[in-house]
Amino acid sequence: MIIDERRRTADLVESLDPEQLNSPSLCAAWTVKEVIGHLIAAVATPNSSALLLLLRSGFRIHKANARLAVMMADRPADELAALLRTHAENPFRPPIVGYPGQLTDLQVHGQDIRRPLGLPQDLRPERLRVSLDFLVGGRAVGFVPKRRPAGLRFETTDLDWAWGDGPRILGTAEAVMLALTGRHVALADLSGDGVAELKDRTSDPAGKN
Repeated sequence: MIIDERRRTADLVESLDPEQLNSPSLCAAWTVKEVIGHLIAAVATPNSSALLLLLRSGFRIHKANARLAVMMADRPADELAALLRTHAENPFRPPIVGYPGQLTDLQVHGQDIRRPLGLPQDLRPERLRVSLDFLVGGRAVGFVPKRRPAGLRFETTDLDWAWGDGPRILGTAEAVMLALTGRHVALADLSGDGVAELKDRTSDPAGKN
């Protein structure tokens, strides 16, 4: 699944024009191209370079990741696509979040690119299920604060998947995935008596990714 998602992301990169690549993404202050840079940096950055950057960032992982993404995004788009294909089969397995975290990172950031550009979702149901299970399973460190889904029930309208007890939140699997990971734009696509509470938790600085 991860290998195929990396290759499909390479196809996406090659389909974008310069204006699209420099457009804002859903991911904080990153452009579309910087999001792509982040996805490549995870597998294409030498360990020595990553460690040096981590040192320079005061061992703040998120800050180091942001710098890596920006540095990688300086490369031409065709080179970024080539790097994704070259490293598509990289067996890197992040600690704690493991392969489900890698797959979820690719899917969420793919939507960070596609949504603001008005592109089709192009997501695979079986992969969405893996990511949804991961996001509510307690191991999604850096993806979902534990407080965010607690005491709520999530139900997807296009996939036979549900989780939790409490006020209900209904929506497509894509919208639920994005809302769980703090993408405010997805909240408008959800319904149910639990949406207001989820919105409060997503807006609360203590509950952000």
